[in-house]
Amino acid sequence: MGKGQIILLNGVSSAGKTSLAKVLQAYLDEPFFMLGTDMFQCEMIPEKFTNPRNINYSHDIHLRLYLDAMSGFHHTIKSFSDMGLHTVVDHVFLKGHKTFDECVKLLNEYPVLFVHVTCPIDELQRREKERKNRFIGQAEEQIPQLYPQDTYDISVDTYDNSLEECAKKIIERLKSPEKCEAFKNLWMKCT
Repeated sequence: MGKGQIILLNGVSSAGKTSLAKVLQAYLDEPFFMLGTDMFQCEMIPEKFTNPRNINYSHDIHLRLYLDAMSGFHHTIKSFSDMGLHTVVDHVFLKGHKTFDECVKLLNEYPVLFVHVTCPIDELQRREKERKNRFIGQAEEQIPQLYPQDTYDISVDTYDNSLEECAKKIIERLKSPEKCEAFKNLWMKCT
């Protein structure tokens, strides 16, 4: 059994990764499971350990739980691929977080299509206000922190192109696996 394909979407909050992942699931001929950073980072960790207003909150505990959750997330992606299952992954890698190095180490020999998902700052701000469940300004703060700033297999702009057009570009790139070398190149930079 071969390894499952991984489509790894990386971009700031509100760039359209989750919506794009759902469109990809609809357009792809084979089933792709969707895995998202919010699920592991926000939904799996009990709120009493993540909310600074709670008496149980401690920055050190919160950081440890976050790192543990992200490690579990990356190992889950790897496990799905090892089982021959395809995944589309919604992620946000930021500078200074060791989670990126771990992910590249785990997946550099796997079939990863690394996708940069972007859109203009004005649109990010509009989406944050519209969604009402986002911290206003979070996307803008993340833009200079997004990691890496380059070294992707493909970049899509969810403002200049519809989600369907972005999905079609990604699917077209999947047809050329020899052009999906970003994670291998990033691994070589890390070692």
